[in-house]
Amino acid sequence: MQVVWFKRDLRVQDHRALAYAAQRGQVLPLFVVEPDYWRLEDVSYRHWDFVAETLVSLRDSLAALGQPLVTRVGDAVDVLERLRRTVGVDGLWSHEETGNGWTYARDKQVGAWCRAHGVPWNEIPQHGVQRRLASRNGWAAQWDRFMAEPIVKAPVLKPTGIEVGPIPSAMDLNLVPDGARDRQIGGRAAAEGVLSSFLTERGQTYRRAMSSPLAGARACSRLSPHLAWGSLSMREAAQATWARQREVKALGARDGWSGALSSFSGRLHWHCHFIQKLEDAPRIEFENLHRGYDGIRASAPDAERLAAWARGETGLPFVDACMRSLRATGWLNFRMRAMVMAVASYHLWLHWRAPGLELARLFTDYEPGIHWSQVQMQSGTTGINTVRIYNPVKQGMDQDPTGDFTRRWVPELAKIEDQFLQEPWKAENAGAVLGRAYPMPIVDHLSAARDARERIWAVRKGDAFRREAQGIVAKHASRKAPRRRSRKSAPSKQLDLPF
Repeated sequence: MQVVWFKRDLRVQDHRALAYAAQRGQVLPLFVVEPDYWRLEDVSYRHWDFVAETLVSLRDSLAALGQPLVTRVGDAVDVLERLRRTVGVDGLWSHEETGNGWTYARDKQVGAWCRAHGVPWNEIPQHGVQRRLASRNGWAAQWDRFMAEPIVKAPVLKPTGIEVGPIPSAMDLNLVPDGARDRQIGGRAAAEGVLSSFLTERGQTYRRAMSSPLAGARACSRLSPHLAWGSLSMREAAQATWARQREVKALGARDGWSGALSSFSGRLHWHCHFIQKLEDAPRIEFENLHRGYDGIRASAPDAERLAAWARGETGLPFVDACMRSLRATGWLNFRMRAMVMAVASYHLWLHWRAPGLELARLFTDYEPGIHWSQVQMQSGTTGINTVRIYNPVKQGMDQDPTGDFTRRWVPELAKIEDQFLQEPWKAENAGAVLGRAYPMPIVDHLSAARDARERIWAVRKGDAFRREAQGIVAKHASRKAPRRRSRKSAPSKQLDLPF
């Protein structure tokens, strides 16, 4: 029996592990629900609900091919051992996964089990991340080649007669409801619909609307949770985007589509660029990328500041609106993700790990490689990126000029005039609102930013710091793509991680 172990690749289309396994014999498609994983600090109720919906879709897709998805609850090694003893495991197939530290350790245990029992484990690359990468030179060109390869068709499968098993609910896994009343829906049909509507309808204003938390909710692709859990492959997204670019070019359209698609195509490339960082340095989930910043912040966070930030009660209206919106929807546009993390790290001076875990739980599209790379970038601990300390008041004025977004999520400020919405402490009636319906700011954002900037830059002095930074650049920094390639736009100063 060829066991295909589904992980973050919950689809049948463009699934090379499934296609290759079917060429070797009868296939048992398997998903292991691992209770220990779902007890981790970086996973949540909303994650499992999205995954469960996607598993239902995957089971139906596999059933249409001849053999529905088999689900088992337990430790992955224990599940594989029971299968070996009952039906036999001639080969294990999966896509390569760059997950969190727990899945990395789990895969080592599975590898040891395979070696002990003579079971070949065939791990197939899924997207542009490369295992055991010696150098970033040529990485971009390799990404292009990989994405241009033919999309693999789903194979016909023979029924195994094995009981498929139930898909547990979040309550079965003892996950606590987390208030995501408006999160995105999982499953292949949802993924295809989101891709199609973005490329033909919603994406026209992508380039100019992506920075707005209000307009971006529609203009951004919203593909990120589907890419994170693999209900859509990166190759499918890339090739559909390129096809749409060719169509727009042939039409000679000058209505914004060309620029929007160029920007989006580039960001698909950068998605894998950031996951590559975690693949090359798994420690950045837990430790500063540049060790010069070790000890600059207390490892144990200020509990009151962390809780106020997480609840959206910092007294900084735009920050609070973003956090409340994220808690309810599971999504936030790229610039606001950067801002809320920067406020936690700089203005509140919290070590990035605790707010990073909070955001991981809140993002339906939590992708460990992108997440921890960006958490450190927005906290100033990479040692190579520009220190970007957002002014939360200015961001509110710039990105929510009408105040509609802020007022929707912070209704306590209903009596504050528009001109003072982002700085309610300046309003004449501030005393009737602040400290009563809405909290006073927990920090002076201007002085907190100034202090943080001085602390961060003070570390960047000296030859030792520069030597380590040079090593980080050599290992992790991007390389310019060849000019002859036209499918990717140059990366913007701020990356649109959630697409």
